[in-house]
Amino acid sequence: MSWFITNFIAAILLPPLNMLLVLALGILLLYRRSKFAKPLLFVAFTLLWITSTPYFSEGALHLLEGRTAALGNQHQIGQSKIADAIVILGGGTYFHAPEYAGADTIGEATLIRLRYGAKLQRETGKPILVTGGKPFGNSTSEAQQMRSSLEQDFRVPVRWIEDASDNTFENAHYSFQTLQKAGIKKIYLITHAWHMPRSAEVFRRAGFEVIEAPTAFSTHYQIDLLAFLPNAGSLHDSKIFVHEMIGLLWYRVRLAISNT
Repeated sequence: MSWFITNFIAAILLPPLNMLLVLALGILLLYRRSKFAKPLLFVAFTLLWITSTPYFSEGALHLLEGRTAALGNQHQIGQSKIADAIVILGGGTYFHAPEYAGADTIGEATLIRLRYGAKLQRETGKPILVTGGKPFGNSTSEAQQMRSSLEQDFRVPVRWIEDASDNTFENAHYSFQTLQKAGIKKIYLITHAWHMPRSAEVFRRAGFEVIEAPTAFSTHYQIDLLAFLPNAGSLHDSKIFVHEMIGLLWYRVRLAISNT
């Protein structure tokens, strides 16, 4: 299945489009005086409110983040948590960045992962593999952007790049093919904490022994009235949660089909 088709289907299943479709159906049925119109409108409004609420969206992400744990600093990394390489997953591109002469460069999520990857490399001395392809068809892959940033901005060397993948499943399998040649199977895996459950699962199924090194946990200063008022950022967080849950389910269905 192509990257475009996969993401087109995902857009239909994820907030806010899924709720807007329910809302549109409710409005259509309202004009036809259907008894299902008002319940559909109520459901669409309620779901949109809840998924746009910080208290709900943060709680949802915490469900994912609760399935992993921070690796710790240099003094907390014991012998059982020493890997042979660091794998950093790409998290998106900042396209045609004006302040970088219109070149494509790393996006915000990728920068967060690279920052932690640089810290871990300095603490452990382990070589780095960066992984991410060209899902939008741009000329510079995410992996190439990541290598440039690590070497130029963080002064951290990158030994391998994997730039043929378009999704997490391909990240895992193509990275395994690259590192297998170097005799490496035990890795530190770096990605966002909410992304780690799905990423770690697919990397383990690809053949890696994974030591999870999540970053960017969803923390907050305090809970107050604003935590119960909708905002666009929380809707985005809810979209992430639903996307990850669908991804986890899809990988398991895919595995069940391959085993039949």
